[in-house]
Amino acid sequence: MEKVVLKAVKRDVSGKQVKALRREGKLPGVIYGRHTEPINIALDAHSANIALGKIGSSSIVTLDLEGKEYAALVRERQRNHIKGSLIHVDFLAVSLTEKLRAEVRIELTGLSLAVKDFNAVLVNGLHALSVECLPADLPDHIEVDISPLEKPGDGIHVRDLIVPEKIRVLNDPDEMVVVATFAKIEEEVAPVAAEGAVAAAPEVVEPELSVERGKKEEEVPEGEQKPEKKK
Repeated sequence: MEKVVLKAVKRDVSGKQVKALRREGKLPGVIYGRHTEPINIALDAHSANIALGKIGSSSIVTLDLEGKEYAALVRERQRNHIKGSLIHVDFLAVSLTEKLRAEVRIELTGLSLAVKDFNAVLVNGLHALSVECLPADLPDHIEVDISPLEKPGDGIHVRDLIVPEKIRVLNDPDEMVVVATFAKIEEEVAPVAAEGAVAAAPEVVEPELSVERGKKEEEVPEGEQKPEKKK
């Protein structure tokens, strides 16, 4: 994968002053890590939105902070709930010589005969794998070939996955990754009354009136949104 480099500068403003920073086209963020004290930073919002929109949470980003480079993972992204643009990013600085643990998304590939010939439905048991490896060996995703799913009931477990030797999978080997199942079909069968019998009218039950009313969802101020969770 192409190396992603983002230029950043140290940020002194915080709190309400950050809004003015965003109006200037800057994206506030923070770098922290095991061997790194938290550093408040600012990036160019336009270029950062484009670059970070193409990578996942397991991709290494190089932050060029005033000439000093930090290898980092994107740990948290906050977005404007109206525009969808980033308003804050947390970066986890990592050492390229120390192993780390991360979540890597699963990508299904291939053709399943269970789906093609039996109209089965694929049900995901996992959407990401927990792995341990050096940052340089961390993949953007792990491909899972679904061609072994030839009939409904067939499944693929963690133990069946083929991953690079430098990556250690932390999930339970017996955990199900994906399984092919029959599509659920619900049939309504109308009751047949005995000959000469009169079907009883359905009992009408008046709904009880609830005293309590549902509370409105708390409105989120413009420009604020709950943080995205990692994959």
